[in-house]
Amino acid sequence: MTGHIRIVNDPVELVPLLLTFTNPKFKQMYELLNKNWMTEEELTEECGGGCVAPCLSILRKGNLIEEQWRMPKPGERPCKEFRTTYGTFRANFQCSMTDLADLIYVALSTDEHLRTLVTSVEGELGSGNSSIADIARRLGVSPLYIKALSKRMPNMDVKGQGLIHADTTR
Repeated sequence: MTGHIRIVNDPVELVPLLLTFTNPKFKQMYELLNKNWMTEEELTEECGGGCVAPCLSILRKGNLIEEQWRMPKPGERPCKEFRTTYGTFRANFQCSMTDLADLIYVALSTDEHLRTLVTSVEGELGSGNSSIADIARRLGVSPLYIKALSKRMPNMDVKGQGLIHADTTR
């Protein structure tokens, strides 16, 4: 376990944490990575193949893992290996209960309304509108809600005050 402390200053950063620790497979992967450096292949052997890529994407978005290249044996290709970055958590933020409720809802819900909203956000981003404030205004939700959605969606992320297409190939 590492000795680093994860200091969360923005409540939106709770979304990847909640997603990780409410999914049994993601939690299992996090616990494995907390003990050892492991490659995607090793994680697939331990946890099954369907959950490794989405989990690594969420952990990257939350800045919860670090990665490095594993030195290969002669004749093999190098591959990335991962482990958790933090061993301790500290929250240093204040938000309204409404915002907190929205964050928890976005992180934990499987409601059809969220899917519709995600499709709308993707449409806005696809049409060239990357402003979080503008997208939130058009969809009738708070900017914090849009940021939380982007932390949940594997193909989007927040950069400054805008949304960007996330690099899912790292």
